[in-house]
Amino acid sequence: MTDDIRFGRVTRFLETLAQVRTLGIEATEARENHLVLRLPYSEKIIGNPETRVIHGGAITTLMDTASGSVVICALDDFELCPTLDLRVDYMRPAEPDQPVFARAEAYRVTRNIIFTRCEAYQETDGQTIANCVATFMRIGREATPKAYRDLITGGEA
Repeated sequence: MTDDIRFGRVTRFLETLAQVRTLGIEATEARENHLVLRLPYSEKIIGNPETRVIHGGAITTLMDTASGSVVICALDDFELCPTLDLRVDYMRPAEPDQPVFARAEAYRVTRNIIFTRCEAYQETDGQTIANCVATFMRIGREATPKAYRDLITGGEA
């Protein structure tokens, strides 16, 4: 599978998620076992009006989405993979008025489980905002509704 196919699948998957559309999260890079998503800064995700710092829930949504979506970059065939476990460790607050990126990696794929890790950061200083590790259960290609599978794969064979 090419990176263009991975990027297309991830983009179509993100478009199906209401919280992603609301937050404006978008894919910026997709490679085998690797994905980068971008969360734009906006007034609606401010957690503290005095400091204008982004709410931790928006960061968690970004990392959860990146971790779940990198699974698409790790499998040749699209299949839904529900979250088994997800842990986020916050290191520092994000700087206001700047986008936040999430770089996710699928570092082990087994017959039943996919293991991922993810880092949230900003481009200005490159320092880690939060780290995340997660596991996803493989339920198999055939357990994913064909219409949804076709929507994500763009009708590929």
